[in-house]
Amino acid sequence: MCESLASVGCKEVSLMGGEPLLREDFVAISKCVVQLGMKLSIVSNGLLIAQHLAHIEQLKPEVVGVSLDGMKGTHETIRGQRTWTKAVEAIDLLKARGVQTTVITTVSRLNYLDLPEIRELLRPKDVNWQIQTAMPFGNFRKEDTLSPEQFYSTALFIAKERIRDRRDRVRVAGAHCYGYFSRVLPGCLWNGCTAGISTIGITSDGGIVGCLSMGTDRYIEGNVRDRPFAEIWNDPDTFPYTRKFSREYLGENCAGCKYGAKCGGGCNSVSLALTGKMHNNPHCFYSIEKRLKRAQ
Repeated sequence: MCESLASVGCKEVSLMGGEPLLREDFVAISKCVVQLGMKLSIVSNGLLIAQHLAHIEQLKPEVVGVSLDGMKGTHETIRGQRTWTKAVEAIDLLKARGVQTTVITTVSRLNYLDLPEIRELLRPKDVNWQIQTAMPFGNFRKEDTLSPEQFYSTALFIAKERIRDRRDRVRVAGAHCYGYFSRVLPGCLWNGCTAGISTIGITSDGGIVGCLSMGTDRYIEGNVRDRPFAEIWNDPDTFPYTRKFSREYLGENCAGCKYGAKCGGGCNSVSLALTGKMHNNPHCFYSIEKRLKRAQ
């Protein structure tokens, strides 16, 4: 699989899960990625970082992401008892070994009020901080998803912290779900979903999907156990939702928008999770700001 990715010009491989450090062949796969000239990144819950620290240091990954979903009580409500201390220790261990580290916080109604405290916890640690919104995949309940107003308030928080970045040592970024042409917030340009264009996901059983966050088997384009990856990637009929996108694909939330052709209806995984269809994302700064202005 690694050789197939390298053969089509893949530049970076991110190992995530589930928990990638549970795989017995984690080190072998990681070494293969690096030896083939691709950049390696790892996303972990942090619980097994200590026992794999020497391997991780030798692999020299571009970045290791560690999930931290709140302060102790909140994080452990979401991820289980005795997980918070290990996650924080993992962040400190990685930084002590000189490994570029990103803390990943997935925000929902359960934890968005913890953001200022997380910021203070991370202030002395000299790490990147990626904030992304939780969507109803797997065990996550749809009623715990941020409302559009809460989503926008977290965007305001990110914007404020990015200004503080200039003098502090925490570099804050909103993930793919924070975009879409705000009139107020900086850095919110979006050029459309990259699934099947510059990114793909590989499921644990070999399925190829444009983005692992789509949360459904409906968009599996093939399986590498049945068909060579290069053949799936180069097939002109795969990933039609992005490769053949046109304005006619836009859903009711986006159809009349002046940015629709460029934006493509926002992040498709968020759109699917919230509306059941692609190109229809209601978590859009431009549309939220229009609603807020009308309400004044």
